[in-house]
Amino acid sequence: MSEIQPPSVHYQTIARAIRYIRTHAGVQPTLADVAAAVGLSEHHLQRVFSEWAGISPKRFLQYLTKEHARQCLRASADVLSTSLHVGLSGPGRLHDLMVTCEAMTPGEVQTGGLGVEIGTGIARTPFGHCLLGWTTRGLCFLQFFDCEARQSHVPADDATESDVQPVLAQLQSQWPAAHVVRDDAQGQRSADLIFSRTARPGTLHLLLRGTNFQLKVWEALLRLQPGQLLSYGQLAQRAGSPKAARAVGTAMAANTIGYLIPCHRVIRETGDSGQYRWSPERKAAMLAWEQATA
Repeated sequence: MSEIQPPSVHYQTIARAIRYIRTHAGVQPTLADVAAAVGLSEHHLQRVFSEWAGISPKRFLQYLTKEHARQCLRASADVLSTSLHVGLSGPGRLHDLMVTCEAMTPGEVQTGGLGVEIGTGIARTPFGHCLLGWTTRGLCFLQFFDCEARQSHVPADDATESDVQPVLAQLQSQWPAAHVVRDDAQGQRSADLIFSRTARPGTLHLLLRGTNFQLKVWEALLRLQPGQLLSYGQLAQRAGSPKAARAVGTAMAANTIGYLIPCHRVIRETGDSGQYRWSPERKAAMLAWEQATA
């Protein structure tokens, strides 16, 4: 694998490695086992991991164990009790980037975005391709998608219109009356800011569309720090509805701003990472990447 390949290609390799690790977690696969599974030498896999995540494959594998997840949950419980005691509130941080949000009004939802211009753009990220959507009030959409298998003469990391159309249709279904303008260059600039490995002071505004309960869940997620994990029950407490753990899962499934509203930081009470609408492998990759950058 060439060093000049984009991060999305590295993500695809790491995703295959994580899929193998999750399947064989009971026997704790070695570096040689994982390298063979993804078709790389041990040295090459070691280099790709280090370039992509900033940590060694051994530390990466350790991060994905249940015991580490349980430790994170216990730590989050302490943070949770302290936060509730002091009435902690306010926006979360992604490195030095301040994330703030505002909700759409019922009237805006009812009109379906009439008179609103929405910019959209495809971008490569460390976790594969995504489609972003934004208005003058902030980012309103960030959905990951995977490219279909290609013939050998077409680069596997290039997104085609057939790849983009299903996720673009999701955005348009939320804003049926809006005027959509394609701008991939701006989409990539936004993604570079969101997924920067270095601190970039500034403010990123999110425009949220959801019920009152969903908004409370998403705002509680925004207060989490990178690398901090919660269970569904703990998130329900933070959202002010301690008995609504199942409803929390429904609210997370309705989230259309991936990564920034960090549903990937919510795991099961047992310590298992659980499912994720953009694939469990992508979720595990995000958690390990955040741990490395934190």
